[in-house]
Amino acid sequence: MEGSNMNDMSQFDQGVAVDTIKMQSRGVNVFYGDTHAIKDVDVDIADKTVTAFIGPSGCGKSTFLRVLNRMNDTIDICRVTGKTTLEGEDIYDPKVDPVQLRAKVGMVFQKPNPFPKSIFDNVAYGPRIHGLSQNKSDLEDIVEKSLRRAALWDEVKDRLQAPGTGLSGGQQQRLCIARAVATSPEVLLMDEPCSALDPIATAQVEELIDELRTQYSVVIVTHSMQQAARVSQKTAFFHLGNLVEFDETDTIFTNPSDPRTESYITGRIG
Repeated sequence: MEGSNMNDMSQFDQGVAVDTIKMQSRGVNVFYGDTHAIKDVDVDIADKTVTAFIGPSGCGKSTFLRVLNRMNDTIDICRVTGKTTLEGEDIYDPKVDPVQLRAKVGMVFQKPNPFPKSIFDNVAYGPRIHGLSQNKSDLEDIVEKSLRRAALWDEVKDRLQAPGTGLSGGQQQRLCIARAVATSPEVLLMDEPCSALDPIATAQVEELIDELRTQYSVVIVTHSMQQAARVSQKTAFFHLGNLVEFDETDTIFTNPSDPRTESYITGRIG
């Protein structure tokens, strides 16, 4: 008995250092009509980690990001093959409701896109449609907690009924992050979330991303290698629809194993 406990403990100790995989893709291909946009991609998205997707414009990084919450389903000519799982469940299984999936795998887009509603209603929208609150008090708690997680509460708490579209660009993007976390997702996808923001707002969102990873898996597509180096722990380099290299961010930027990665990082391609 003692021996088995010791064995269990040693397995536990060994397991501490191993990343917990939240999402996994194997052999993923994406086609737009006859165009083969993503080619046989394998990726593991670790829990409570920021994973950055980098690569030249049109390399497939945003297309692959959209595989992770089935956003490509909204494009008629798009076809996805291969397998992608969230905690072991195939997200493309016909039994999976894409709307419920997107509550678990939230998304923040390149351009801040608040709804033409009040700040409060922007954040309350998801919890309302998914039935996550029992009453008004519950909903108020979720809205406050989400705005706090998005580092926006102190700036807007006295004007929750004001339109979300009246906020500054950086505040609008943090409102969209609050809206995404209000459904208690497990994974947060961000498609170039800072590209429309000024340097100060960008720094605020980057700081926020670092805080968010304590609770979520965060996947960020970025055209800025400096941003990927600052915010992520893992980096995937895409080129011409292929996943060229996927490793610890430090390794990708200081000791890449593929010459194409090195060429991109040193500015010779891109």
